[in-house]
Amino acid sequence: MSPAINRLAERLRSRSGYWIKKMPGLPPDLTALRTAFGERLQTSVPMARYTSARVGGLAEALLVANTANDLAGIVQRLWQMEVKHWILGGGSNVLVDDQGLHGVVVINRARQVRFDVTATPAYVWAESGTNFGALARQAASRGLSGLEWASGIPGTLGGAVINNAGAYGADIASNLLLADILHPNGRENWPVERFEYAYRSSLLKRQPGQRVVLAAVLTLQRSTPEVVQAKMNELSERRHRSQPSGASMGSMFKNPPGEAAGRLIDMAGLKGTQIGGAQISTLHGNFFINLGGATAADIYALICLARSRVAEQFGITLELEVELLGDWQEQE
Repeated sequence: MSPAINRLAERLRSRSGYWIKKMPGLPPDLTALRTAFGERLQTSVPMARYTSARVGGLAEALLVANTANDLAGIVQRLWQMEVKHWILGGGSNVLVDDQGLHGVVVINRARQVRFDVTATPAYVWAESGTNFGALARQAASRGLSGLEWASGIPGTLGGAVINNAGAYGADIASNLLLADILHPNGRENWPVERFEYAYRSSLLKRQPGQRVVLAAVLTLQRSTPEVVQAKMNELSERRHRSQPSGASMGSMFKNPPGEAAGRLIDMAGLKGTQIGGAQISTLHGNFFINLGGATAADIYALICLARSRVAEQFGITLELEVELLGDWQEQE
């Protein structure tokens, strides 16, 4: 790494802050939490275990929800206690601060799935902690089409619903029929129209608040396992040719209108740039890889570098697709 990049890295490691979602609520009272949740409450848990980039400091407290009803019960209790909390599924679209999370992390492991192949159209009901790629593969094995594009997506169904996950010209907005949403007054089925979907965005993402995706119903089309699997294999080959393996968060930035974030980063000469244990992939400029031993600060420094260079050279401000979690502080 050049001396100039080294100096910039040191400066950027201490910077943050353009895209932070501040979570409401109070710091956790561990005694009260232990009283409420008993032995299932874990404390001082390394978040690197729960993020696909394998980085992140300690969560002050952590709970695991095993069903949608369990998730609803945990979240309602945390709302009542007014405790700051985060809900994580696969941890594939987040960057957790090295200083950790001063609140309660709820790991969503609600994964029940039910298919109805006799209905018209066919559909699948799944809890929000279900791995989205695995759900696509289950559909394929039943000869149900419509989710082939999702077979390589590492996150969960709940995250996909909130972020309008998509690939290869498709997104979840075209599959979603309704979702089971928890809010302070109870549970409600939201039809797809209520999400007001846009590119990698939804009403739930643009206006975060006390609303949680518990489950969703996706419509599918009848086909055959052979036809669906062939399409899935084709997309998988495309993905392997263009996207790197290894510990990452998936696509780092949203694609600007009429452009590709990875192409802009490549044209800025940043592919392969490394800071600490983190690298902008040599295969795809919009993937930032943990080569081993990376910190969140290393990755964040690369984020700032890419954003700065692209803005300087092309006049385009890259918007994060990844969410930053923690007490990142904005500095000039």
